Amino acid sequence: MDENIFLKGRKPIQFEEYLKYDENSRGNLGEELPVIVYRMLEYSLKEELIRRYGKDEQVEVFRSAGKMAGEYFARNMLNMEQPLDAFVNELQKKMRDMKIGVLRIEDVDEESGKIVLTVAEDADCSGLPVLGETVCNYDEGFISGILSTYSGKPYTAIEVDCWATGDRVCRFHATVKE
Repeated sequence: MDENIFLKGRKPIQFEEYLKYDENSRGNLGEELPVIVYRMLEYSLKEELIRRYGKDEQVEVFRSAGKMAGEYFARNMLNMEQPLDAFVNELQKKMRDMKIGVLRIEDVDEESGKIVLTVAEDADCSGLPVLGETVCNYDEGFISGILSTYSGKPYTAIEVDCWATGDRVCRFHATVKE
């Protein structure tokens, strides 16, 4: 039987619909998950994408998904109508409260828009062994999405340091795309 027959006439489900959450739906377990559960999902998806499409495509898919999530996060969980310093303070608090990681801004060049930032205790990689490459492609997109949405400029974030390369924080260089 053709599985698509059940989908005919249905409108596609939008990303935001998957993020609606009834806080009463997990009365016994609550809303938090151990990091290992998140990583099982993330790294099994990475491996499957690499097997099917190659490493470069996997990286782009994770960056794109992260960007979509970052845009949603910025629009729905942050006040976009505040000066940069207040916005960063709110972002730091929200990331810490949601256990995404501990954000620190190292440098901002207001003229060029370049931002150097770190995320410690990152859900994606903190505690991983040295693997010889950066692994936080989702975070690259997430940061790009947040900065792009807040600034109205197209940002790209690239991870330059990672637990998986032997560092103890993830460091990102975020720049405005030309």
